Amino acid sequence: MRLLIVDDEVIIRTGLASVIAWHELGIELLQPAASAEEALTRMAEERPHMLMTDIRMNGKSGLELAEEAMLLIPELEVIILSGYDDFSYAQQAIRNGVTDYLLKTSRPEEIIETVLQAKGRITDRWAEKSREEQLLRENRERQFADWVIEGNIHSGVCPAFLEFAAASVQSASTERQDHTGDRHWSRQVALIQTKGWSGTSDALLRFAVQNMLQDVLPGAVAQVHKQHVVCIVTAVSEDEVSVYRLEAGLNRIEQWLKCSLRAAVGKAVHRSDELHHSYETALTAFRYHGLLDAKVWRYEDIHTRQGGKSVLTHEEETSLGTLLLDHDPVKLTAWIRELMTGLMHEPHVTPGSYAACLHSVVIAGHRWLARTLQAIGREHSARVEPWTPESNEDAATLGDELFHHLYELMHVYHSLMGQGQAAHVQKAIGYIESSLTQDVSLQQVAGRIHLHPGHLSELFKKEMGVTFGDFVTNMRIRRAMDMLAVSPAKVSEVAAISGYEDVKYFSRLFKKHTGKTPSEYREHVLLYKSSGI
Repeated sequence: MRLLIVDDEVIIRTGLASVIAWHELGIELLQPAASAEEALTRMAEERPHMLMTDIRMNGKSGLELAEEAMLLIPELEVIILSGYDDFSYAQQAIRNGVTDYLLKTSRPEEIIETVLQAKGRITDRWAEKSREEQLLRENRERQFADWVIEGNIHSGVCPAFLEFAAASVQSASTERQDHTGDRHWSRQVALIQTKGWSGTSDALLRFAVQNMLQDVLPGAVAQVHKQHVVCIVTAVSEDEVSVYRLEAGLNRIEQWLKCSLRAAVGKAVHRSDELHHSYETALTAFRYHGLLDAKVWRYEDIHTRQGGKSVLTHEEETSLGTLLLDHDPVKLTAWIRELMTGLMHEPHVTPGSYAACLHSVVIAGHRWLARTLQAIGREHSARVEPWTPESNEDAATLGDELFHHLYELMHVYHSLMGQGQAAHVQKAIGYIESSLTQDVSLQQVAGRIHLHPGHLSELFKKEMGVTFGDFVTNMRIRRAMDMLAVSPAKVSEVAAISGYEDVKYFSRLFKKHTGKTPSEYREHVLLYKSSGI
């Protein structure tokens, strides 16, 4: 039997918790709560049998707590703690259904006696309650889990509450005849997501939705399972009327409970032993909750999707590098939002392809940081924790996490940048490194770092010992050499990624700088590696 003590004075609640050996009285003492609000939040899951609360607390009073707690748990025994000055409040509490009260100055034996009296009343009520009713409820929940959630059908005998009702009116589109000639409605399993009761237990909201579903949707069978309400809905037609009925029912519940509900609907099935298959397809459909705007969607709406874009294009990667160099969080946020919106609107996007593309953004960001720091001859010791997006997270959460990760990469780079002429050249090199696949001109880079082209040209010659144009060419050739050494890409592809559309020109330039053609260089590297030299 569980007891919850509530008091905003730490000395009172810890004293009550420690001065009495509650376990010797057959009572499980729950973690004491510091406020009425905390107690109400925990009650739906912890389900105390007795509540001992101070009458005066910051926030909600003990009387308000008692009133709301007894609405949540009607059979709750409530004991009020009061001072002498609160005696009139204690009298009011007893009139409102509170079973007893204690003075804060009460001796331990008086507290024990009062609690044991409350325990005795609870025990008496339990004895009066039908054991058969409790067993039936537990058995029903177990059978629902076996048949619908686990697909673990032991006996082969369908529970009565899961049997498919025979149709009373002929409807070729929704009925199916079994081997006996009887017609049966098809049924679908829906997974319902609940949100919106801030400050109150989500578990309580799910139980409330479960109870109301069976009222607003005749014939529905609902049960709470983990973070969802699992509901079996009768499909009255194959033209989405069942979806319409479910959405209408959810709208009514939202109005009454002031919450937000969404549902994924599995395939329609015609036999009770197929309900688990409908549940599994509903689970598959629910994975799309972060990619769809609909309140209710079906497995049929998503099951043909093969996956959308899963990696960034070279152009997008270049654009990301430029944004990170610009050190502009607003533009970075807009870029992420535009990318995610585009991914979500792809007709074949899946949670897996969506998460994979966001992960490729992170990889591109890390690659940009490594290349840019290498290009300017800098290293950093700060570790940026890796981030792999979860495909079951909603889009808004993923977007925030992606922004913070890229912002951290951006911060690492710019924290290493100093001031003065050398810093201008380093920033210019960063832009060059991020834009090698495109035309990179002196005027373009100078505009990015807000310098006159002539001044930047002079700084480059002074700091790097070569002209701007020669530096860009050297960087492109080095990138091509790296790619030829580790990638099986065609020479034409290496040329394009290095910023050269004309393969012949690229090959001549490459040989001028290395003494070998691209193909000869690749063969030389492979031979070197294979020889183990």
